[in-house]
Amino acid sequence: MPTIQVPDQIPLKLEDGFERLRRELKLPDGFPRTVLDEAAWVAQVPRLDAADRSDLPFVTIDPPGSMDLDQAVHLERLRSGYRVWYAIADVGAFVRPGGVIDTEARVRGETVYLPVGRVPLHPPVLSEDAASLLPGALRPAVVWRIDLDSDGRTVGADVERALVRSRERYDYDYVQAVHDTGTADGVLELLAEIGELRLALERERGGVTLPTPDQEVVREGGGYRLEFRLPLRAEAWNAQLSLLTGMAAATMMLDAEIGVLRVLPRPRPGDLATVRRVAAALDVPWPEGAGYGDVVHGLDPKTGRHAAFMHESKVLLRGAGYVAFDGAPPRLAEHAAVGAPYAHVTAPLRRLVDRYATEVCLAVAAGEPVPSGVRAALAALPELMSASGRRAGGVERACVDLVEAFLLRDRVGQAFQAVVIDVDERRGGGQVQLVEPAVIARCDGALPLGEQVTVRLSRADPATREVRFTLAT
Repeated sequence: MPTIQVPDQIPLKLEDGFERLRRELKLPDGFPRTVLDEAAWVAQVPRLDAADRSDLPFVTIDPPGSMDLDQAVHLERLRSGYRVWYAIADVGAFVRPGGVIDTEARVRGETVYLPVGRVPLHPPVLSEDAASLLPGALRPAVVWRIDLDSDGRTVGADVERALVRSRERYDYDYVQAVHDTGTADGVLELLAEIGELRLALERERGGVTLPTPDQEVVREGGGYRLEFRLPLRAEAWNAQLSLLTGMAAATMMLDAEIGVLRVLPRPRPGDLATVRRVAAALDVPWPEGAGYGDVVHGLDPKTGRHAAFMHESKVLLRGAGYVAFDGAPPRLAEHAAVGAPYAHVTAPLRRLVDRYATEVCLAVAAGEPVPSGVRAALAALPELMSASGRRAGGVERACVDLVEAFLLRDRVGQAFQAVVIDVDERRGGGQVQLVEPAVIARCDGALPLGEQVTVRLSRADPATREVRFTLAT
């Protein structure tokens, strides 16, 4: 789902709109005192019965300004392939199942991000300090060691608790810049090398990474404008390491016949046939024998027909959820977009399920029974995470709608060039993506899918967060 980014300073009315949205959607405001007190205490006394991996020069790669740093990475070239060291914040070193922090986290499910601020899963004393893999600080972590062959395929994986010390904090723009200028070396050089190998394997598996652009509010003169920001290649490389770790965790839990997976069913034949017809109608090449991932690889979401195809084809990626099991593996154990079994384990500061799946993997790797508190909690996790995912998705959509309505509020009646990215055959009309500014909204009229049209803004109301266009005649 596209997200929206705003500059540090925004108009007061827009900031008020975000606060109104918080109240309307009943987002938590702070933490109960009992949770804060326990967090302040456990931040001082984490569990430290772990190996010492502080000699490994881990680095973090995150958006600028991030403080809740879940992952750190160190990469090595071996004689016959690569070794990926992937350190993940050890939230379990601070939070015990059944405690007041855990109870509150089960209500929240995940961190909810707004363009201004966030509603965190854990108190900031943990998520942005004691448990975060901040550079220079000795931190408890869960460290995965994953060995790859020369093609990037996994040949072995293990996981342990360990103390780590991150050396540097990079952001995606910097990582991309050193590659674009040919100055990347060490871990950043290997990041691209391994990332590209893993992307090729993803397509070979039939997996897909959809290049969905984010919307960004940019200062312009005395005002603001919206533009699309495409993901950097560096973001895709980094994401592949997270996927690699999640696949290793899923394999470990399936072998042990206990755990919780992130799953997505394969597309239904009827949906796949429909998307193939859309591709043909929009002149999007779909070679014989190619999978959906091969088709979207290399498409430009800023190009009208490509944007329309990717929007229409999202039906193939709907229906993701979680499945917990304690015994025989579930009937559906694969994530179709990954092209393999997959588990969420790499973001425990921001997602509840990751901590529990990680505790399962640690027990399995050590040859020990899964802790009873973890085992007892597994069955409830799928519904808890589904509810929190719906809430977070609703917040993201509402934030995008608010910003679009606010920035367009004085332009009602004006005409814009747009591309039709969706047609509602039942109700009429559909959705259009403006060429400028970067807005996607409802439009009334007889719309030709994939074509560029002229539309007129008929409504932009920040109070209701509604933006609507009509086809210009």
